[in-house]
Amino acid sequence: MTSGTHARPTTPPEHPHAGPSRWRRLTRPGALGTPLVLALCGALFVISAENSQGTDLRPGRYTDLASLVRAESRQYEQLEERVEDLTDEVTSLSASVEDRTVSRYREGIEELRDPAGLVERTGPGVTVTLSDAPDELVQAAIVADAPLSDFVVHQQDIQAVVNALWRGGATAVTVQGKRIVSTTGIKCVGNSVLLQGQPYSPPYVISAVGDQGELVDAVSEDDILETYREHAASPEVAVGWELEVDSELTAPAYDGLLGLTYAEPIA
Repeated sequence: MTSGTHARPTTPPEHPHAGPSRWRRLTRPGALGTPLVLALCGALFVISAENSQGTDLRPGRYTDLASLVRAESRQYEQLEERVEDLTDEVTSLSASVEDRTVSRYREGIEELRDPAGLVERTGPGVTVTLSDAPDELVQAAIVADAPLSDFVVHQQDIQAVVNALWRGGATAVTVQGKRIVSTTGIKCVGNSVLLQGQPYSPPYVISAVGDQGELVDAVSEDDILETYREHAASPEVAVGWELEVDSELTAPAYDGLLGLTYAEPIA
């Protein structure tokens, strides 16, 4: 055996997951940030729950105009039913009152029911139908970047027909079968027209009871409708236009709300 000095044992290398290096790995900034983010999210959830009180905090319950119109229509229908019930009750109570003044007022109301549109009208008349241009022409207009307003029916087109029929001496006018009175508003909402709280899509059917010759002349002489008919005759636009004479039309009595809403100046 040979003698000699023994080499000093070397210290084994540290395990990569042991000792100080392991601590440094666990305490890196990313590891501490994750619990902090989770804690903040939890706090936000708690605050939202307290503020909402079980309701939806998202802005706007209605995500589009069509939903809003449908909701308004349902509300309008409920109001109509309520008004009808109250009107029946008022009529019943008024009939039970035996008073000269009340009787005189009732007679005056009855005389005004017909001119106010509250009585059904039947007789000869005309019907005008307006409709949007065919889909293929609308698509071609989109490709050509042409103004789409020329290819659809607007509220002013419907109003022009109604006004022309009134000038022609119509005794009753309907749009989509609904009686038009002095307080009726025709409003365009998106791709539909709102009439007495109800949305309607094209085609729009406008009928009038009255002298057929005078009604046709009034429609033919209207400047706005002349422009519309030019677009209807153009094969590039071809919006719908149809005028028919009817030997007998029936315009139902107005069945909408009669109350008026108006603005008042601030004192």
